Amino acid sequence: MPNLTLAISEEIKQKMALFPEINWSEVARQAIVEKTKVMGHAQALLSGSKLTEKDAVLLGEQVKLRVSKRHSKH
Repeated sequence: MPNLTLAISEEIKQKMALFPEINWSEVARQAIVEKTKVMGHAQALLSGSKLTEKDAVLLGEQVKLRVSKRHSKH
C-alpha cells in the first residue's frame, strides 16, 4: 500500500496528542475515502452540465449579490 506524509501544525499535533488512543492514520484515510466519494459524485453530476466555467462564475456572482441584498435588509 502506498504511503502519504502529511504536514500539520504544532498546535494540531498537540491536540492530537491528547487522544493517543486514536489511530490518526485511519482517521486521515477515512477522510480521504469520503472526500473522493463526494468529489466523484460531484464530477458525475457535472459531467452532463452544459454550463461553462464563465457561466458558473456569473451565476455565483448573482447568488452572492442576492444574498447580500437579502441580508442587508435586516
